[in-house]
Amino acid sequence: MTLFITLCLGWLVSFLGQLPLGTMSITATQIAVSEGFSAGWKYSVGVAIIEIVYVRLTVSGVAWIVQHHTFFEAVNWLTVALFLTLGTITLVSALKQQGDKKPVLLNNKLDRFVLGVTMSALNPAQIPFWFVWSSYLINLHVLKTGAEDFNLFSTGCALGTICGLAVYMYGGNWLIVKMKANTKILNIIMGIVFIIAALAQLYRIFFVKELPTG
Repeated sequence: MTLFITLCLGWLVSFLGQLPLGTMSITATQIAVSEGFSAGWKYSVGVAIIEIVYVRLTVSGVAWIVQHHTFFEAVNWLTVALFLTLGTITLVSALKQQGDKKPVLLNNKLDRFVLGVTMSALNPAQIPFWFVWSSYLINLHVLKTGAEDFNLFSTGCALGTICGLAVYMYGGNWLIVKMKANTKILNIIMGIVFIIAALAQLYRIFFVKELPTG
């Protein structure tokens, strides 16, 4: 029963963490609307698999992260550059768009599972999120520090991520159909979200000390 609670705990934290609008969620909506739910599910599973790795790494301790601080710093800057580029190109393309058209991010033949894996891997901001939550839950003695508990917690987090993205896939699709909106509006929103995410990442780099440096 305790292990089941650990699984549910991971699911709840991750599910609630996915609900605020972000690059992962808006991309899930865009894929579902323009390519169908099957592609959206492939993307979501790809995102969740990398989340398991990040969560498991985080709850096991920050020693490895601290030792490889330079690596994560480089990934942070790469994320800023990627999100700014995607946001700018998507926004400019959307403003010039005539009729329905896919955004730059999705206008390719890249498997959506691979896209999910890539985008999730280039989102190191989730490490501080899980570091804070796992530390909090461990201090409350809600999350036990055993391998089995950590594995179940990480699995629950992955399931929560998939469920959170599913809300955006189905809810976003319903909203677009209900509003009779074309993909131009969604592409503009997508571009804005990417730019905001890049600026938020820059803020974290310069003003937020997210992890100890040893």
